[in-house]
Amino acid sequence: MSNIGKYAFLGGVALAIVMAFVSIPSGALILAALGLVVGFLNITSSESQGFLVAAIALMLTATSAGIIPEVGGVITAVTVNLVAFVAPAALLVALKSLTDSSRD
Repeated sequence: MSNIGKYAFLGGVALAIVMAFVSIPSGALILAALGLVVGFLNITSSESQGFLVAAIALMLTATSAGIIPEVGGVITAVTVNLVAFVAPAALLVALKSLTDSSRD
């Protein structure tokens, strides 16, 4: 079961990079589904705080690379696609974290 999460993560990152160069129908939906799989299978409760901080940082800075000449557009496209992948995982991890903290 853990291999599914690893492959979902690798597939999501690879798809996010490919989608920066090639339009893929329903690509954002695929990224979101892979993100949910990653959030459910890969992120443990001990990793949730670090993951959520990294996800928030990525979401807040995703479009800031656009000001870099020549490569800014590509970097922005990749990071925006990564946000589409990471945001559903972050939502799931945040909800799991909230439910875990409410049990204490």
